[in-house]
Amino acid sequence: MNPATALATVLIDELVRCGLTDVVLAPGSRSAPLAMALHAESRVRLHVRIDERSASFLALGLARRSERPVALICSSGTAAANFHPAVIEAAESGVPLLVLTADRPPELRGTGANQTIDQLKLYGAAARWFAEVGVPEDRPGQVAYWRSLACRAYQRAAGPYDPGPVHLNLAFRDPLVPDGDPSWCEPLEGAAGGPWVRARVAPPPVALHLPPTRRGVLVVGDGAANVRRYVAAAGMAGWPVLSEPNGGGRYGDHAISTYHHLLGTPEFAGAYRPDVVVTLGRPGLSKPLLAWLRQAGEHIVVAPGLDRWPDPTRSATQVAQAVEIPVAAGDDSWLNAWRQADRAARGAVDEVLGLSGTSEPRIARDLADALPNGSLLFCGSSMPIRDLDQAMRPRRGLRLMANRGASGIDGLVSTAMGAALAHNGPSYALMGDLSFLHDQNGLVLGPREPRPDLCLVVVNNDGGGIFSLLPQAAVRDPFERVFGTPHGVDLGYVAAATGTPYTLVGDVSELPKALRGEGPRVVEVRTDREENALVHARLTEAAQQAVRAFLAG
Repeated sequence: MNPATALATVLIDELVRCGLTDVVLAPGSRSAPLAMALHAESRVRLHVRIDERSASFLALGLARRSERPVALICSSGTAAANFHPAVIEAAESGVPLLVLTADRPPELRGTGANQTIDQLKLYGAAARWFAEVGVPEDRPGQVAYWRSLACRAYQRAAGPYDPGPVHLNLAFRDPLVPDGDPSWCEPLEGAAGGPWVRARVAPPPVALHLPPTRRGVLVVGDGAANVRRYVAAAGMAGWPVLSEPNGGGRYGDHAISTYHHLLGTPEFAGAYRPDVVVTLGRPGLSKPLLAWLRQAGEHIVVAPGLDRWPDPTRSATQVAQAVEIPVAAGDDSWLNAWRQADRAARGAVDEVLGLSGTSEPRIARDLADALPNGSLLFCGSSMPIRDLDQAMRPRRGLRLMANRGASGIDGLVSTAMGAALAHNGPSYALMGDLSFLHDQNGLVLGPREPRPDLCLVVVNNDGGGIFSLLPQAAVRDPFERVFGTPHGVDLGYVAAATGTPYTLVGDVSELPKALRGEGPRVVEVRTDREENALVHARLTEAAQQAVRAFLAG
């Protein structure tokens, strides 16, 4: 057996023993040993994509939804560079990726050899751990090295307290394909009954015990862990819960779905300052919420690992791996006031949306309402997730996800595809036209590839709608070209190019019917950017008037 085949066979086998179930492969020559080993491995689900960027975001979606490492493999050169945006997103959002980049051997580096670049620590600080595996050699001791290395890489990616991307760079010399000789200088087999190295997970951290208070608030952002436990504790303590849609805590009697509008009303934000705020995950959708957090007297951030914690407002007074929220005696006047203000703002929001026609916030609200229990909804990182944050009602039975680590618009079709492939139930995605076009290669699926049950709802306002809500919109002369960026693309033709079923929705009332179907499919809803800006302005004005009326009582 040649060394390249031996390394690839042993590495893939050991990763499977550690728990690997999904691998995404972008085809290439130098990665042939890994590709051949994967094709022969029946214990993993293999996904092949011709575009490395789409492949990497597919792996990101698979790992994000399954919450376990997914391997991502490519050839050498710029193929590996195309993984970088997904690696950054995985690093910022704590998604476990195993990035295996094939490489030329050291003697070819720096010589002008074909498809040869410097791949050592290619992803910089975005990788939780990097290893240059070294060119495999036919000598004793290699198998123990390869298997222990695979275990270390898998466990470092998995966490549990700081999951993220791990990068293994694998230099292969020719020959790259099996030579038909099964012999090797030592046994290739792994340990009996499991991985070569068994990692022991650390015991749960000791929780920080808070003093009892009825005037607390729980804030839930993207990537929050143990959400149900904290929401239940907040309910027992009489605290309102301010959860972003992708935080997973917008359900139940304590959920305040209009917090963006409440805290955007200065009179309310000033009058309802809590004794303590506990934050889970990474809040970042609502500027009024972030401004309010800056004024918090006691702000406790819950972070699984204390080597990094989210605190964009620099307002944290304590950081803990776990917090115990105690039941406190007293009346519910604090919680009831939040609820009453929320009802007032919710009534105003729904009234404006009811008169807004096929507006973008209404599409977001109605889509979240219409999806069946057990569904996954993947949201675009720009306006769609913000529309959900400002318009979505509380509900159970819906899992929401978004790439909010670095909040880029790239790779969203592929990330949604990956998440849908890992989800046990129907899946949907809500994204803008620029995000859809940015990753239209995500629709390219080979005839033998696993196909998700995913409906992509694309809100098409012919450009970058979020910029119409920013100060740039006031600079009329250059705005349309350099910010609005109209494209004039017919999305129906984009879908037709890949044979993806396509439906154009003319009115928001047609949306529930258009969502029906199976497999990958596209539903387009066309909107107007300038009208969308007006709807958002009316929402803010109406909600703040309702909140002020509540305060005037």
